[in-house]
Amino acid sequence: MNQLYLECYSGISGDMFVASLLDLGASKEVLEEVLLSLPLTGFKTEITRVNKSGLDVCDFNVILDHDNHDHDMNYLYGEHTHHEHHHHEHRHLHDILHIIDHAQMTDHAKELAKKIFTILGEAEAKAHGTSIEEVHFHEVGAVDSIVDIIAAAVCFDDLGIDEVYIPVIYEGTGTVHCAHGTLPIPVPAVNNIVSSHHLPIHIDTIKGELVTPTGAAIAASIVTSHTLPSTFTIKKTGIGAGKRAYERPSLLRAMLIETDPRHQ
Repeated sequence: MNQLYLECYSGISGDMFVASLLDLGASKEVLEEVLLSLPLTGFKTEITRVNKSGLDVCDFNVILDHDNHDHDMNYLYGEHTHHEHHHHEHRHLHDILHIIDHAQMTDHAKELAKKIFTILGEAEAKAHGTSIEEVHFHEVGAVDSIVDIIAAAVCFDDLGIDEVYIPVIYEGTGTVHCAHGTLPIPVPAVNNIVSSHHLPIHIDTIKGELVTPTGAAIAASIVTSHTLPSTFTIKKTGIGAGKRAYERPSLLRAMLIETDPRHQ
């Protein structure tokens, strides 16, 4: 039985999750093969080692080509161009499911990727007062979110994990700027996921968004228990780096643990 404990004291995002699983030993080759098979262009990925707070950790980065990067920045800062509309307004859930269906990944990974996107789609639709079929996936429809979610499903499947313990997810406070203006933290999509899927959350005094909608959707789709076994051994630990600089280092620790049934 493969058991995973996710330690979310600095929140959770898609890239942090992927990096922590790669650090745990998920196959880079399997992941790169799947990403190459996607009917999606304009991106490349980079897996590197970085130093955070003196620790050697893994970093997973989706690098968008110049064209993609520009329109995403315009989108975030509200400079609406015809070009930008063309990219974003047309990526609905069915387009994303099409991308997943045409990727060379296992059925289990496909199923998980679709589950993550559906959880995310429901939360975004609820936040914007629309239906899941109509929701435009805004930031989520961006190439980097699609790649993060597919990578998350592929790495999770590759490690063959059966059980996932997430006792608590830390979130920050304040506001965040997005395409729609200024939103409170947790952002509405995260709030909806936490609420619908009963994720245990702790609001910390740190200013900033520690939990991204993608991170929350991944957590909701894989969690099997909110109660950590009272005694366990740690077989292996992986640490994934976050991109944001807050007063606490942005790290996600993923541990493969083993419980002794005699101590339960």
